[in-house]
Amino acid sequence: MSHDLGVVGLGRMTYAEALDLQRLLAQRRIEGSVDRDLLLLVEHNPVVTLGRGSKESSMPLPTAALAARGVEVFEVDRGGDVTFHGPGQLVGYPIFNLAEHQQDLHWFLRRLEVALIAALGELGVPAEASKGYTGVWTRGRKIASLGIHVKQWVTWHGFALNVTTDLSYFDLIVPCGIPGVTMTSIQKELNERAPRDLWSRSLDAVILGFAEAFDQQPQAITLEEVASVAPA
Repeated sequence: MSHDLGVVGLGRMTYAEALDLQRLLAQRRIEGSVDRDLLLLVEHNPVVTLGRGSKESSMPLPTAALAARGVEVFEVDRGGDVTFHGPGQLVGYPIFNLAEHQQDLHWFLRRLEVALIAALGELGVPAEASKGYTGVWTRGRKIASLGIHVKQWVTWHGFALNVTTDLSYFDLIVPCGIPGVTMTSIQKELNERAPRDLWSRSLDAVILGFAEAFDQQPQAITLEEVASVAPA
């Protein structure tokens, strides 16, 4: 059992490519050919994803209307409702073997929240969990969404943290199925105090938050170093 956390920076990647990659790496983690937990960090083009708990009311616009705005739509196997991914949003896909931690999905979700709350604190944004909801909030506004899937105690899907995201995209849906929710971003919360290197600082803060929340040693690795896997 490795206590290293392999951190794989994917840059900008299509959602479809990232989904295929997650499934492949999760299967390799299940089989044991990947011997450590992984954290894939990525940025997507505009896309709306519908989790297993999605309600029809959460996506009031037809798919054609979203396509006209340049937004793809995917139905996926994660938990949760409808959410948005797009430029300026840091998306993280932890491929974790919970048999090496705790075989408890609620525990895992709470630790993800702890990791993101610590990361936001490092950036000067006070954040907290909200009773009855999954995700991370600041001053009553939602700044990060969570949704996972698990197979044989190996996880994929993960979190979406708004860094410099164009928040108007969230007006196209009912984010996470919560009527009246206000979405926010790190940039918006910091206002003029937002540094130019906010993206790279956010990456570093999230990696540190994960290392602390899961008591692991982060190590930057490439896809080629992860069982010789590369996106198709």
